[in-house]
Amino acid sequence: MSLKNGKDTIMLVQPVDAEHGTAALVIAQQTESTYSIENDVKDEQTKFGRIVGYGNNSESFEFSAYGAKNDPGQMAVFKAIEDKKQLKVWEVDTTLDESNKHDAMFAYVIVESAERSNAQDGYEEISGTFQVYGKAQRGKIDKLPTEVVEFGQYGFEKPGEYKGEADNRVQAPLVP
Repeated sequence: MSLKNGKDTIMLVQPVDAEHGTAALVIAQQTESTYSIENDVKDEQTKFGRIVGYGNNSESFEFSAYGAKNDPGQMAVFKAIEDKKQLKVWEVDTTLDESNKHDAMFAYVIVESAERSNAQDGYEEISGTFQVYGKAQRGKIDKLPTEVVEFGQYGFEKPGEYKGEADNRVQAPLVP
């Protein structure tokens, strides 16, 4: 049995009104994410003792991240709560399975809360809580592009191939 590394899980979001074929958005600079499922237990007393049973489940996702200026994923979370629209969420295991796909959990959610926290001596922090509409669904998604899985990282480049700093690089024009 191998242990699962928390770094291998990312959250993707997509506005419900996104056009068909539009890619999901990575929530940039994620530091944590959680999925929770709870059950409302039915608890009754009878003349013969206590009866307990399963009630309704409630599911939620939470995330925290460092603020990234104009990040589409983070902005989609705030826009969904401001506009009172559902959001689509995928919790994705970035490690590929034996069929070369990603295990994932998908849900339509209502953004319960979204928060920005600005410390004087640190980075802005973003967090959010998503309440699942109905029931989250487990499934598999096709292999994600490398730039999604390695979001915020850069790969090997040849001398003169790009210019600019790591998080703002552009392909360098060819010099004749």
